[in-house]
Amino acid sequence: MAAGNEWINGYLEAILDAGTRLRGPWQQQGGAASLTAALPRLLAEAGGQQGAAAYSPTRYFVEEVVSRFDDRDLHKTWTKVVAMRNSQERSNRLVNLCWRIWHVARKKKQVQREYARQLAQRRLEQELGSREAAEELSDGEKDGAPDAAQQPVSVAAPDGRIARIGSEARIVSDDEGGDGGKDDRNLYIVLISIHGLVRGENMELGRDADTGGQVKYVVELARALAATAGVHRVDLLTRQISCPDVDWTYGEPVEMITHQADDGDGSGGGAYIVRLPCGPRDKYLPKESLWPHIPEFVDRALAHVTNVARALGDQQQQQPDAGAGAGAAAPVWPYVVHGHYADAAEAAAHLASALNVPMVMTGHSLGRNKLEQLLKLGRMPRAEIQGTYRIARRIEAEETGLDAADMVVTSTKQEIEEQWGLYDGFDLMVERKLRVRRRRGLSCLGRYMPRMVVIPPGMDFSYVDTQDLAEGDADLQMLMSPGKAKKPLPPIWSEVLRFFVNPHKPMILALSRPDPKKNVTTLLKAYGESRHLRELANLTLILGNRHDIEEMSGGAATVLTAVLKLIDRYDLYGCVAYPKHHKQTDVPHIYRLAAKTKGVFINPALVEPFGLTLIEAAAYGLPVVATKNGGPVDIIKALHNGLLVDPHDEAAITEALLSLLADKARWAECRRNGLRNIHRFSWPHHCRLYLSHVAANCDHPAPHQLLRVPASPRAALAEHGTDDSLSESLRGLSISIDASHDLKAGDSAAAIMDALRRRRSADRPPSSAARAIGHAPGRRQGLLVLAVDCYNGDGTPDAERMKKAVDLALSAAAAAGGRLGCVLSTGMTIAEAADALSACGVDPAGFDALVCSSGADLCYPWREVAADDEYAGHVAFRWPGNHVRAAVPRLGKAEGAQEADLAFDEAACSGPCHAYAAAGASKVKKVDSIRQSLRMRGFRCNLVYTRACTRLNVIPLSASRPRALRYLSIQWGIDLSKVAVLVGDKGDTDRERLLPGLHRTLVLPELVCHGSEELRRDQDGFLAEDVVSMDSPNILTLAEYQAAVDILKAI
Repeated sequence: MAAGNEWINGYLEAILDAGTRLRGPWQQQGGAASLTAALPRLLAEAGGQQGAAAYSPTRYFVEEVVSRFDDRDLHKTWTKVVAMRNSQERSNRLVNLCWRIWHVARKKKQVQREYARQLAQRRLEQELGSREAAEELSDGEKDGAPDAAQQPVSVAAPDGRIARIGSEARIVSDDEGGDGGKDDRNLYIVLISIHGLVRGENMELGRDADTGGQVKYVVELARALAATAGVHRVDLLTRQISCPDVDWTYGEPVEMITHQADDGDGSGGGAYIVRLPCGPRDKYLPKESLWPHIPEFVDRALAHVTNVARALGDQQQQQPDAGAGAGAAAPVWPYVVHGHYADAAEAAAHLASALNVPMVMTGHSLGRNKLEQLLKLGRMPRAEIQGTYRIARRIEAEETGLDAADMVVTSTKQEIEEQWGLYDGFDLMVERKLRVRRRRGLSCLGRYMPRMVVIPPGMDFSYVDTQDLAEGDADLQMLMSPGKAKKPLPPIWSEVLRFFVNPHKPMILALSRPDPKKNVTTLLKAYGESRHLRELANLTLILGNRHDIEEMSGGAATVLTAVLKLIDRYDLYGCVAYPKHHKQTDVPHIYRLAAKTKGVFINPALVEPFGLTLIEAAAYGLPVVATKNGGPVDIIKALHNGLLVDPHDEAAITEALLSLLADKARWAECRRNGLRNIHRFSWPHHCRLYLSHVAANCDHPAPHQLLRVPASPRAALAEHGTDDSLSESLRGLSISIDASHDLKAGDSAAAIMDALRRRRSADRPPSSAARAIGHAPGRRQGLLVLAVDCYNGDGTPDAERMKKAVDLALSAAAAAGGRLGCVLSTGMTIAEAADALSACGVDPAGFDALVCSSGADLCYPWREVAADDEYAGHVAFRWPGNHVRAAVPRLGKAEGAQEADLAFDEAACSGPCHAYAAAGASKVKKVDSIRQSLRMRGFRCNLVYTRACTRLNVIPLSASRPRALRYLSIQWGIDLSKVAVLVGDKGDTDRERLLPGLHRTLVLPELVCHGSEELRRDQDGFLAEDVVSMDSPNILTLAEYQAAVDILKAI
C-alpha cells in the first residue's frame, strides 16, 4: 500500500487497528464507513471539547495525519490505495478512511484560509480606525482648547514637577493620616462573579470547568478588600443555585465571609457573598448557558445594591459624628462595581450605568484570544465554535465591558498588548493619546478608551513559616538521619528523595501540569545534555497526578511518555524524581525541600500568561529561572530574584541554571531579593494598589450626578408636592374656611384635616392638580409598559394598530383601579409620540411617562410634554455629542450607497440623540457593524434602527429602553417584578433587549407588520437565543387582541 510517504501509511494502519475495537456497535449501523464517518467527531474531541476523555489512539493518529501532512499528500495516498484495492474488508475500510481524512484535511485548510482572510480584514479595519482617531487627536493637541465639560486631572508631582503620563498611581499606605487617609471613607465595593460554585470556605476548585482559580481569586479579593482600611463593606454577587446536584450552601441567599472587628453594632460591615437567583433555580448551568439570564441578574442586583445603599446611608446618619438636622440620609453608593469574566463584566456595565458609578472589569481569560487559537488549529469551523462556546456572545459582552469600564485590571503587560489589543474597544496608541489630552485639560473629541492597569493577583503568605526559612537545611539533615528528627517530616520529602542516589545535591524544581505548552521536555534535554548540570544538581518534576498513563488524556499522556523516554535516553535514573502522586497540601513542602537543598525553581513554559508558581517559589526563598514570554517578565522585574531565558534555547536554560546553582553569592542575593520584595504580591499590597488606581483612573461623579433615590414612597410623594400630610396641606395655601359649611364646633382633628384637604382639592385647577396627584410617583404599585413598535412600511406610525395597543394598555391599567401606571416606550421623539397618541384619540397625559428616542429621552406628560433634564444628565455618560455626528453616515452606509441613503435628520434629533434617515435596509450596514467601526475610533454609543428600518437613532451608551425602565423603577420605588412590558412579535432592533429580565413580558402577536430586526446583526454574530430564552416563565404570548382583564391575569 506504499504511497510515497511511509509515515502516512503507518498512521493509517494504526487508525485501522485502533478502530477495530470500536467497530462493534458501528458496524451494525453503517458497515465499513462507520468509523470514517466518526472522524469529524474524533477530531473535535481531539481539539479539546472533551478534555477529560480517556486517551484514544484513534484521536491521536487522526490528529497527527491531519495536522502534519498536506492534503495533496493525502490525496496521493488515497489514489494509490484505490488503485491497489482488493475485495478484502480491510482494503475497503482503508479506501474510505483515506478519502475521509483527505476531505477533513481540505476542510481544515479552508477554515484556516477563511480565518486568515477575516483576520487580515479585521486588522486592516483596526489600523484604519486607530490611525484616523490618532490623527484627529494629534491635530487637536496644537490648537485644542480645554474641554469645559471635562475636569483636567491634576498632574503636579509632590516636588512640583509634571508627572509622567505612564507613571503609576501613588499608593496610600495604611498609616497615612489627614484628609487623604482611607480609614474615614467607609467605602462600599461591589464585586460580581456569576458563573461557577462560589462559597467562602471549602471551595470545590476543579469540580467543573467553571469552578476554578477565578472563584478562589474573587473570594480572597473580597476578604482582603474588607480588611483594608477605609473599606466598610464588600458584596460579592453571584448566582444562587438550589439544585440537588450541588451542595445546599450554594442556595443560601447571603454568606458572611468576614466581618469587621469594630462592627459590634451590626452596621453591616465586612465581606458578604450575596447569591441572586437568575434563570432556572433548580439547574446548575454552565457559563455558556447563562447569557439569556444576565438581565434578570442585573435587575436583582440593582434592587439589592439600592437597598444596601439606603441602609448604609441611614446607619451613617445615625452615627454620633453625623450631626443633627442633617435631613434625609443620602444613600452610600458603591465606590466601584467590579465585574470578573465576560458575563459579570456585562452585568457590571449595566449595573454601574444604572447607578452612575465607576465600573472596573477583569477579563481572567478572553474570548477573542480563545477564538483565535481555535481557528488557528483548524479543527472546528466558526459555526461549530459558536455553537459550543457561544464565543460571539462572550466577545460582545467583553466589548460591552470595555465600553463602560473606567479601568481594566490585568495581570501582565503581555495581556494588554497581545490579548486586549485584539478588541475593537481598545487601542493602546489611542488610549495613550487620550490620556495625554486629559492630563493637559484638552477635549478628547468625544472619544474614550479605558485605562489598562497591571495589578498582579494577590497571594496569602500566612502559611509561610518565617522561622522555617531561618532554619536552613536543619530539617534536611534530620531526614538524612531519621533518628535525630525532633518532629515528623513531610511524607512527600521521602517520596521525592527516594529517587536520588545523592539527595544532598541542590534540587532543580519544575512544577506544572503535563501539558506540551509547559515545555518540560526541553528542560529534560538541557539537563541530559549537560554533564556539569547533572553532576551539580538533581531534577524534580512535579507533573500532576497519574495512575495509568494510558488512561490519561492525549496531551498529558504524550508529555509523560516523552519524559520517561528522555530519562531513559540520557540514563538519568538516580538524578531525576518524578513522583506519581501528591496532594495540594504537599506543594508548600516541595518548595521548602528545594529551598533547603539550595536549589532553583524553573518555569520553562513556551508562554506563561502570569506565573503564579514563580511567586510561590519566591515566598519560600527559591531563586527562579523563567521563560521570557509572558507574565514572568513583570514578576522577575518586581522581585529581582532570578533570570529570564528563551524557552526554546537549551543552552540558555543550562547556562542560567548553572549560574544560579554554582554561584552561591548570586543564589543568596536572589533569595534575599525575592523574600524582600514578595510583599508586592500580597493581598494587602494588591488592595492598596487597586484602590489607588481606582481613585486615580475612575471618574467618580459629582454629588449632583449621583442617582437620587427616594428614601421611601412618602419621600417620593414629597418630592413632587403631593404629600397629604397636614403640613403639606397648609403650605402655600390661602385658607378661607366657612365654619358653617366646612367646620363645626367640637370637630375632631381628623375632621379638620379632612376639611382642609377638601378645600385644597376644590381650590386647585382640576386639569392639572388632580392629574398630578393621580400620577404621582409612589402612588403606583406596578407599571404597564407599552413597547409595541407599530409602523407602516414607509416608517410612519400605524395609527390603527397603535390605537388598539394603546387602548388595550390603558384599559388594563384602568381595570387595576389605579394600581398600575402606564408608560409608553418608543423610538419616536417626544413630539412624534405625543402626535401619534393624539391621532389615536388619547391624551398623552394619560401616561405616567413617555420613554422616547429609543431611551434617550424621558418625559412626564402629566407635568409637561418635554424631556426631563435630570434623566438627560443621568444618561449623558460618555456621550460623544457632535463629534460622532459626521462619522455615522460615513461608517454606516452600505457599499455602493449614496450620501442621501443615510442622512442626518435634524428634526428627529434631541440633545442626547442623533437621528439619521435611512433609505432602506439594503442601503445601510447593520447595527453591530456600525458599532464595531465606531468602537475602533473610540466612540461609545448605542445604535437602534426604528420606524421600519427608515431611521437610525444614535444615543448615549447609558441610554436604552430597558435602562429607562430600571431608572423609573428606582425613582418611583416600584419593584421590577411588578412591571409588565407589552411588545409585538417584531419591532425595532432593540426589541430583544426588552424581553428578558425580572419583569413580565407579554407578546402581542399580529399587531406589528413592519419591524427593523433584520438590521440587528450579521450572520456570524450571536443568535437571539443567546440574548433571551423564549421558554422563560416570565415571557407569555397572548391571544390576538386579548381583553384587559386577561392581561391583568397574565401579569
